[in-house]
Amino acid sequence: MTDLPLTITTDAADHRALRAAQAFDSRLHATVAQATLGLSPIALALAATDWALHLASQPAQAAYLASLAFRQATEVAAHCREGDDPGLEDPRFAHPAWRQWPWAPAAWGWQAFQGWVNKTTRLRGMQPHHQELAGFMARQCLDMLSPSNAGLANPEVLQRTLDRRGANLIDGWTLAVDQWRWQHGLGSLQPDKPDMRPGQDLAMTPGRVVFRNHLVELIQYLPLTASVHAEPVFIVPSWIMKYYILDLSPRNSLVRWLVEQGHTVFMVSWRNPDAEDAALGMADYLQQGVFEPLEVLADLVPAQAVHACGYCLGGTLLAIAAAALARPGGVQGQDRMATLASVTLLAAETDFSEPGEMGVLIDESQVTLLEDLMARQGYLSGEQMAGSFAFLHARDQVWSQRLRTLWLGEPAATSDLMAWNADVTRMPAAMHGEYLRRCYLRNELAEGRYPVQGHPVALSDIQVPMFVVGTETDHVAPWRSVYQIHRLCAAEITFVLTSGGHNAGIVSEPGHANRHHAVCLRPAHGAWVEPASWEDGAERHEGSWWPTWDAWLARHGSGKQVKARTPRASSVLGDAPGDYVLVRHGART
Repeated sequence: MTDLPLTITTDAADHRALRAAQAFDSRLHATVAQATLGLSPIALALAATDWALHLASQPAQAAYLASLAFRQATEVAAHCREGDDPGLEDPRFAHPAWRQWPWAPAAWGWQAFQGWVNKTTRLRGMQPHHQELAGFMARQCLDMLSPSNAGLANPEVLQRTLDRRGANLIDGWTLAVDQWRWQHGLGSLQPDKPDMRPGQDLAMTPGRVVFRNHLVELIQYLPLTASVHAEPVFIVPSWIMKYYILDLSPRNSLVRWLVEQGHTVFMVSWRNPDAEDAALGMADYLQQGVFEPLEVLADLVPAQAVHACGYCLGGTLLAIAAAALARPGGVQGQDRMATLASVTLLAAETDFSEPGEMGVLIDESQVTLLEDLMARQGYLSGEQMAGSFAFLHARDQVWSQRLRTLWLGEPAATSDLMAWNADVTRMPAAMHGEYLRRCYLRNELAEGRYPVQGHPVALSDIQVPMFVVGTETDHVAPWRSVYQIHRLCAAEITFVLTSGGHNAGIVSEPGHANRHHAVCLRPAHGAWVEPASWEDGAERHEGSWWPTWDAWLARHGSGKQVKARTPRASSVLGDAPGDYVLVRHGART
């Protein structure tokens, strides 16, 4: 008897059943994601299991951790009994009462306990990502249970309540209700609360919208000098938030400052997408956000190379575009585009192998869950993205803020930067999923596998000079990750490390107190220098990095001055800040 091979056939019904099953699971995942703030329970369970199995397999290590906990508790008790100064470093315990009985033992013991927990989450043999995730979740629990969050048991809250006879508690709950009303579109209970809006209090630099497509508006700013540098500056901001982070109030607007220095400035303003834009991908953002504006620049400023600048995700996108334009054969329609005189990247990653704290929330399971959530909505909402950032820094952005608002009755300070931060945007499902997978999970750009118009690009093809800025306390794009461009590109690179974080470090106007930066030039085809050695050899300066960039732009331009350029009347579609920046929740603000 002849054995016949077993064959399994599939037909249209099987495919329909499979698609139906996947659709059901996707909807289930989307529901779970909304309940877990976008965190994957599977990713958390895998990290917890990895930790538990390695702890169980290392009894000596477990015994050491137990003895360490006992020793630290004994030392804290001894120091408290002797009345020593606890030397608290945590800003949550800055109030002098935390150094006195009975609060000193709680604060000191809590500080020691945090250090012990950090050691317990990093067991030998664990997957590095699981170590980071376990430590991250442990910190979230510790921050939530901190003695500083104990209401009237916090000595600062107790003293304030006694001094104000409880009025701070009334003020705090009033502020909490007011914030809830504002978040749900019910308006504010405080008529005197300033409401900063683009075009009125923010994004006030005079300009004109000279181009518009489905995804961007291109703004040309009006000159403030009689003559200007020949090469215009073209800025591509991040689309995660509104563009006017670089054009806040006049005193700290990078755009206005550049115009005052005699630069012709063009800025991309991204449209706030909705569910109908779910299919927009990275290729659409590249084409409509960089290539098409470069065609417009070639028409408005003919035969003139431009200084291109990208911030955050806009910088990553600009690096992709610059690599595509520089490769043999270039891109379709390149002969109609303005050429690049230089490339500036502000807090922008091109190598995602060391993404810092953002990497804690990104793995295959997390991205799949987000994709299912976005498939249901058509986009990732700004509130969901803001929640992820707040989760990364819950101690400062959630618990400490709630302490000061709810218990101390102190309203949150209002500033142009905070108003911008509250003006959230959405991200199309296809684009965001593609960005997370291609950049964070696969690191395709750094490895020369990122496709543009069907062919991969390599950053090593970029030949124009580059000016790259990293910020010292950046949790979105850590400066050592930004610095990796030195390994990927052989062009001349001037790297600047400035004080501040991802936003405040870039919005660093001249005259701002307590600002400093370090700068060092790596010539074209120069040798690799590790970040620590770069820090030792960099030239240090007090003050803002803006003048350093301005001088660099002048050195890398033609040196020619031309008559100040005003927007061509036939191209003007409206006044800055344009229409796209005013769209917030599907309607104009």
